[in-house]
Amino acid sequence: MDNLTHSLAGLALGELTHRLLPVEADPQRAGTRRRLLLVSAAVASNFPDLDLVLTGLAPEPLGYLLHHRGHTHTLLYALPQGLLMLAAIWLLWPAARQLLRTNGAARLGLFATTVLGLLLHLGMDAMNVYGVHPFAPFDPRWFYGDMIFIVEPVFWLALGTPLAAHVARPWLRRTFLALLLAVPLLFTLAGFLEWGSLAGLAVIWLLALVLTRRRSERTALVAGVATVLGFVLVQAWSAGLAREQVAASLRRGDPHVRIFDTALSAFPANPLCWTVVSVSGNDGDDGYQVRRGVLSLAPGITPVAACPFKMHGEYVGKTVDSLAWGWEERGSKARLQALRAADCRVDAWLRFARTPSLADGHATDVRYGPHGSHNFSTLPYEKQAQAQVPCPSPLPRWGYPRADLLGLP
Repeated sequence: MDNLTHSLAGLALGELTHRLLPVEADPQRAGTRRRLLLVSAAVASNFPDLDLVLTGLAPEPLGYLLHHRGHTHTLLYALPQGLLMLAAIWLLWPAARQLLRTNGAARLGLFATTVLGLLLHLGMDAMNVYGVHPFAPFDPRWFYGDMIFIVEPVFWLALGTPLAAHVARPWLRRTFLALLLAVPLLFTLAGFLEWGSLAGLAVIWLLALVLTRRRSERTALVAGVATVLGFVLVQAWSAGLAREQVAASLRRGDPHVRIFDTALSAFPANPLCWTVVSVSGNDGDDGYQVRRGVLSLAPGITPVAACPFKMHGEYVGKTVDSLAWGWEERGSKARLQALRAADCRVDAWLRFARTPSLADGHATDVRYGPHGSHNFSTLPYEKQAQAQVPCPSPLPRWGYPRADLLGLP
């Protein structure tokens, strides 16, 4: 997820933790405790992304692909991250240190926000098509949620509105509240959001504002968390339906097809539209196919043509079974395996690539755009081979997402 979403989730966690703990009679100590829990939860919810400083250890794009969402995004390394955070707070924040020495509720709250904040980060990152490998080094495989877009405005509105509505300064409060609604409006005008999605976001914004003013920030935050959880459940159910429809469509075209994988990327605030990338082939056949398209789960409500194609990346023409394939590439398992054996950079790249495309001397993971878009995953392997670029090192040894195409266990 984007860091704004991580931050808002952390701030909501910190505020709720403060309000669920026993009331602190001393206003000054209460203010210190609230600030401590807000800061610790927000920092913990972003802390694993410090692995971005490691991306320079390998040339582009491998540094980002393999070191980001790397070791700091594992359960094993959550422990030292939490200890480092707690040590920094204790050493650098005298008022917090004094409070923690004498206040058991503050210690309990700090422990909860630190642990839950780190777990929140891993859990939220696990929900999208990028994936995580939380059980490394014991299990180096990638796990993909395929249900939430990496930038999801539902989280912003549901969690950010109660927090913004509680800001003390009126001008700042009004500015934050206006921005929360204005940004999705701009996204809609730019073609990245559907108008129906914007209407749903406006309802979330209005309800959160009403609950904050007529009830309390705690009530509004609890409602916001419930909204987010409900949205995640709806997206998970919709993703399951999308996967079934893609499989059925592929099998209608070829009853004997083997579907190696179907990568799903949600459209923001829209459980009906999905970007689909399938990897399929036939047992005993050297060839495989990578297809990319758009699926609408309810074409009577939102036809495929009505899905906001600025999110998808290319024009989609003929629609079959509510599924419009816009791009297709045929590949060879033997060629992919030979290239991996001959080029250590391609071998490293294949530890990330889930939907590989090889054409024109470039390797691209088409989860992030059709081949030719040269997205952040693109590796120009032919020029590198000709230049005899040394093998990148050190690199984490994540599992190969397409071990099935590479003939690996």
